[in-house]
Amino acid sequence: MTTRAEGRTAPAPQAPPTARLIRFQQPEKNLRYLGDLSEATVAGLFGLTPDAYRELLHDLDEQARRTAAGLLADPEFAARVARLPFRPGERIAVLGESTTADRLSWRAVLRHLLPDAITLVDLSVSGLTTSQALTHLPGLGLLRPDRVLCMLGANDAQRLARTPDHPDGVLLTGPAETARNLRALREHSGLTDPDRWTWLTPSAMDHARAEAYPHFRRAGIGWLREDVDAVADLVLTLPGRTVDTRDATRPTGTGPDLHTEDGVHLSAAGQRAVAETLVRALTA
Repeated sequence: MTTRAEGRTAPAPQAPPTARLIRFQQPEKNLRYLGDLSEATVAGLFGLTPDAYRELLHDLDEQARRTAAGLLADPEFAARVARLPFRPGERIAVLGESTTADRLSWRAVLRHLLPDAITLVDLSVSGLTTSQALTHLPGLGLLRPDRVLCMLGANDAQRLARTPDHPDGVLLTGPAETARNLRALREHSGLTDPDRWTWLTPSAMDHARAEAYPHFRRAGIGWLREDVDAVADLVLTLPGRTVDTRDATRPTGTGPDLHTEDGVHLSAAGQRAVAETLVRALTA
């Protein structure tokens, strides 16, 4: 059954296509079977020179840094960052899909909140499902991280083959398989202390905007609110620390716009809200 959309419906301003691609897509991760891709090769895939590509990367990193600086300008929040349960010398692996791979993501902001003595290893890949995430287990075993931050499940809730006659389409991954995959990911990661594994739920979506997004409509894909909430509720039952990101990213129609024009991906303001929620949850 489809659900009634709520919240903001007006389209958000669109970023230039190349800048948006670079923000969310990292070919060096998706094409690992080709070996280590040079910067020139990756830049060429976007139709850019290495210098132009490097400049766009720098601009995105500067945006994430400014977001972190804005958060740290609040003394109470800065005190919380100082109390985070991360220690100098620790390596923290970050697993996720496009919400995490986003170069303006909560992960990118967190990197600028933490001192250089703490290393964030970014294992996120846009489009990743929980089944595909299991292929990261060998890499996790080799990395031997001290902690893991994991935000997965939104792509499992994707609906395919949607048509006017069949608006619900086909759910990509059922709840039982999502639960099995997430439990297996933690159990076989090599981390024995559940408190060193932190789950973040999928963020809320602007379903009205996503339903109207022309590219999703043409492709016959979408997300139903009950599917996303079911995955989020499942994540909250898993062993380890859990952080519910939905309230911080739910569209209200007032305040900053928390989503991009597709209603699924978060805006810079939405990513800031997730970063703030994570820090507050870990220091509650």
